Amino acid sequence: MPLYKTITVNPSIKVYIWKIEESESELSKGIELTKNCQERMLGMKSELHRRGFLSIRHLMAQAGYEDCDLYYDEAGKPHLRDNRHISITHSHQFTGIIVGAMDEVGIDIEKKRDKILRIAHKFTPLEEYRTLANTEAIIRKLTVVWGAKESLYKIYATHGLSFLHHIHIEDFSLSDAVTTGEILYHGNTSTYQISFLEFEGFACVYAVMDD
Repeated sequence: MPLYKTITVNPSIKVYIWKIEESESELSKGIELTKNCQERMLGMKSELHRRGFLSIRHLMAQAGYEDCDLYYDEAGKPHLRDNRHISITHSHQFTGIIVGAMDEVGIDIEKKRDKILRIAHKFTPLEEYRTLANTEAIIRKLTVVWGAKESLYKIYATHGLSFLHHIHIEDFSLSDAVTTGEILYHGNTSTYQISFLEFEGFACVYAVMDD
């Protein structure tokens, strides 16, 4: 089973990353889905999506949970029945979850692609990246910024929240692998600690609400 990486953020928060290499039938072994999740998976036309769905259940098992321990609220945000916090991500052949005992958490995995240059203006002020040495460095940084904003959006889970206008990521160096983020929405401000890592052409970003 290719559990790709486990990261202990602190004693109460862990990140689990899976690289999807098995067949759908292999991933189905040992996994018991609720009726609702069976129907959800059957409705997925993409085999990779179904394999990702199952691999996330294996990641949950690594954290000590079964499919029946997971539910979603009206905003589509996942929750655990023991009141711990969970966030889930899937991008191509990688899936990931982050579980926090007390703190709100968010995670996102993104594939680094040239396309992000075309859509960057929709989620961040581009002038912040003009000092970077080359296009590859800009793509790397923009991918992390997008992942950071996605992670914060998953934590906040509020309709109408704008990546461009309401979520700010503090400038950072790629070598630091950490930054901070802030959401300012309807007069309320919340701050977050953000960490990131890069592997095999992907960036994984995870956020924890600042106490």
